[in-house]
Amino acid sequence: MSEAESTSTTTPTPSTTPNIDEPKFGFNEYAERLNGRAAMIGFFLMILIEYLTGQGLLNWLGLQ
Repeated sequence: MSEAESTSTTTPTPSTTPNIDEPKFGFNEYAERLNGRAAMIGFFLMILIEYLTGQGLLNWLGLQ
């Protein structure tokens, strides 16, 4: 078997598969990544506020 024949039977790599447009709304990879990043920033800010003020977040906001 020649080298040309053996390479033609390989499975397609991601670079050779056709591009399918991402959905513009709903659950998609971009929306989930953005939501996760926003949650991490919000959690970090909550911890920072509690550390700097010495109060819990609800107490700091005047809700408790």
